[in-house]
Amino acid sequence: MTYISAQPYFTNTWDDICYPVEPVWLADILPDYDIMATDRQQIIVGKPDGGRKTIFGIQSADYAIIPNAVIREVVDELFPSYTLQIKYTTTGEFSITIIFPEELSVGGEQLHRSLILTNSYNGKTPFSIQGQTLTSMLDETAQPGSSFYRALCQNGLMGWADPFAELSVYRHWLKELSKGKDKKQSLKSSAKAQKSVQPASSVRKIHHSRLTPELFRQQLHELLSGHLRAKPTLTANVYESFHQKAVTKADDGLLRALPIPVQLAKQAQDRLRLEERLLGSEPSYWLMYNAVNYALFNARSSLTLNDRYRLDERVFHQLAARSLA
Repeated sequence: MTYISAQPYFTNTWDDICYPVEPVWLADILPDYDIMATDRQQIIVGKPDGGRKTIFGIQSADYAIIPNAVIREVVDELFPSYTLQIKYTTTGEFSITIIFPEELSVGGEQLHRSLILTNSYNGKTPFSIQGQTLTSMLDETAQPGSSFYRALCQNGLMGWADPFAELSVYRHWLKELSKGKDKKQSLKSSAKAQKSVQPASSVRKIHHSRLTPELFRQQLHELLSGHLRAKPTLTANVYESFHQKAVTKADDGLLRALPIPVQLAKQAQDRLRLEERLLGSEPSYWLMYNAVNYALFNARSSLTLNDRYRLDERVFHQLAARSLA
């Protein structure tokens, strides 16, 4: 893929991402031109930090922006007590983690229940809640997922196993996935299996067509209301299996074999060694997964935030297949 290399930045304040953003019609700024590219009619323009106007992308005529300021309004209205961690890029992508007081113990570590929202102004990362887009979340058969925040490395961990009804179903799906003879076949099996277990969860994109801020605010309020209280999560069981699965000599080369770029695998290796020293712990699948997550969401790369989440999901399932075997 050809994409601008970007470094994710961190902030704990909404103000850094809730700057003015608006569509500007090409016909308005180019009145003397006949615009034949009818699939691209409006420019998405923002003004970060009160600085220069920035063009994040060119979209179709019916594309609607989801302003971060509207997300902030709904979150503040629903959740009286939370802390905030945001990862964002200068190219207009945002991963917003809402961290709640409730805790979950994994191998002696305390994780916090969280809510991860993604958004973008460049069209590269669809708006999602816990990895599910509005298209899938508005389907009555879809089950809301979970996420957890790990303070040690400031990782936001998505509940990738939650769409499955129970652990036995997830194990079966992993076995079917492992039968693929190559990457392409595995990806097809993955999509087919997820569709059979949770039809709505396979829908990854949201088409921002005729979505007004008022309609979005109403839908978001309804969807986030379902996250006011903690719910049982299958992913927590998988995390515990990661913690109990030690990395042995048989796993030599496993990190390099995971579906992530080579440079990110090297950074994950360094992070794994660092966490072993910080925790005084032997390497485990839990530390390996977190090391990969850390590398994916902190490294400068041409990967979009959406790409990083997709790779994180693939790594999670690959490690789960080995730890649950």
